[in-house]
Amino acid sequence: MGRRFEELDWRPTPMGDLVLRRRWDPVFRADVHEIKLGDDFLMSSLFTVAEEEMARLALGEPEGGPVDVAVGGLGLGFTAEAVLDQPEVASLVVVEALGEVIEWHERGLIPAGVRLTGDPRCRFVHGDFFAMSGSKDGVDPQEPGRRFHAVLVDIDHSPSHLLDESHADFYTVEGLRRLSLLLHPGGVFALWSNDPPEARFSALLGEVFAEVRAEVVAFPNPLQERDAANTVYLATTHST
Repeated sequence: MGRRFEELDWRPTPMGDLVLRRRWDPVFRADVHEIKLGDDFLMSSLFTVAEEEMARLALGEPEGGPVDVAVGGLGLGFTAEAVLDQPEVASLVVVEALGEVIEWHERGLIPAGVRLTGDPRCRFVHGDFFAMSGSKDGVDPQEPGRRFHAVLVDIDHSPSHLLDESHADFYTVEGLRRLSLLLHPGGVFALWSNDPPEARFSALLGEVFAEVRAEVVAFPNPLQERDAANTVYLATTHST
């Protein structure tokens, strides 16, 4: 058992106060790590099933050979770790807008940081994923214009519940079309959402991608004594 509550770091940012904290949860009988930005909970280690399942679902789609992956949003590192669990992954670029979050991983304040920083396949990029995904240089400054077999995004709460209004352009046909240019033919875009599937967003994906589906990932929530659910959107580019 760890301390009942501990604030590991606090930083002011243009988007609000950023806090990393660890607390003991008596229901789960485990230490819980949480990241808050202003009044928003960005990530908690209590419920990570859907973030991890997103990686497995997305990487089950590309066919054959080594796979290069980009992840938008580092958080507590659960999606990135699940990507690295897949033996076919040759490289992983994780883009994070908050340099403090990258620093926490590098300092070992976040448990996943030890593995992520120690795996030669994984590299962190400090930058705005949404702005970078819409630029001609893409999301990898070391290789401008690079394409990936899979791009996974876990930043906003959902396509209609954004952390910042500057992200809104990404969730349009034009924004998704720019995102699709990051992918090889037959590549996969995956998006985590805290909300139920939205028909409107699936329709937007359908205007850009060859195949689209929304997977509901359910998991037990002992705090509410019922199951909870997140959504993973999966969209595949045309094969040629």
